[in-house]
Amino acid sequence: MKRTSTKVIAGFLLGATLAGGVATAATSEPLGVKVCVDKRTQAIFLAGSNGCSTSRTALTLGAPTIDVKSIASLVTPSVVSIKVVAAAGSGSGSGWVYKSDKTTSLIVTNNHVIEAAAVSGTITVELVNGDVVPAQIVGRDIAYDLAVIKINRGNLPTVTLGDSSKISVGESVVAIGSPLGLASTVTSGIISALNRPVTTGTFGSESFVNAIQTDAAINPGNSGGALLDSRGRIIGVNSAIATLSSGGVSGSIGLGFSIPINEAKRVIDELIATGKSTRPVLGIFFDTTYTGTGAKILRLSPNEGAEKAGIPAGSVITAIDGVKIADQVGAIVKIRSYAPGVTVTVTVELPTGGSKSFKVTLGSAPSN
Repeated sequence: MKRTSTKVIAGFLLGATLAGGVATAATSEPLGVKVCVDKRTQAIFLAGSNGCSTSRTALTLGAPTIDVKSIASLVTPSVVSIKVVAAAGSGSGSGWVYKSDKTTSLIVTNNHVIEAAAVSGTITVELVNGDVVPAQIVGRDIAYDLAVIKINRGNLPTVTLGDSSKISVGESVVAIGSPLGLASTVTSGIISALNRPVTTGTFGSESFVNAIQTDAAINPGNSGGALLDSRGRIIGVNSAIATLSSGGVSGSIGLGFSIPINEAKRVIDELIATGKSTRPVLGIFFDTTYTGTGAKILRLSPNEGAEKAGIPAGSVITAIDGVKIADQVGAIVKIRSYAPGVTVTVTVELPTGGSKSFKVTLGSAPSN
């Protein structure tokens, strides 16, 4: 059976008013190095015999089991709720503080959370203390489903960046966001899969994600929130959930998808610097009628990477940097996980028969 990419729905809903409490399970004292993290600067200090002061959060590093309570206490102040009111539609989502100075803070979220207000409408951000402040769009990218917004509120705690290239299937993770408008909701689970080709959005405005798959509960409204590793570092931007019915919106079924932070950071930094972003270009057009395994090249773009490398039209891409390619979406997602200018190894089945690998330097183009 041909392996296909996953088509998921990346929706968000206005929050509901619910009543209820949060229960935490008692655990034995975890092993590891006990530290104190400054709530404002995020600087880490070894914990003394008397524990941590009120301005610092206690955290255990290197513990064999994830310390969800400490991670939630550390990161929740950096995760915000986002509400959008616009003629094109209203809704809510999540975001997290990427940078903050004395007067302003930059917040990362998904494009689909704020795109209804891209032309007209209002965006507001609710902080962990309940303050609601207006926000403006700094830049957004449809193809990567990322956006940066700005608020005139400074000295906010930021989320520490992790390294999504060093995570493994089975590792414990924590998701923080605002599902259904319920701010500061914390869930935990594991990394279920890596390099999962995922597409979201409508035809012509698709987002392509080389996703981290997790079973940590992610629901509508979690979009744009943080996926954290066992040390409370962000490794992914929660972006989408799978649904059981085509076009519908459902609750968590244990299939959530996040944009890897290493991939997201390049786009985020470009949006902050210029308001726009770029995407890598292989320099090919796919044969959309092809139904076999792999991605068939219909024709080449003149003077782009694939042509310069000598890949012939009619070839079928079977792997990129050793990662098997199941179909056209898998090829697009894998290429877009790189930065422009990177050299990749593309393995193809030649039209004349046989397999061959080519070194291709990726070009650059404005992203959507």
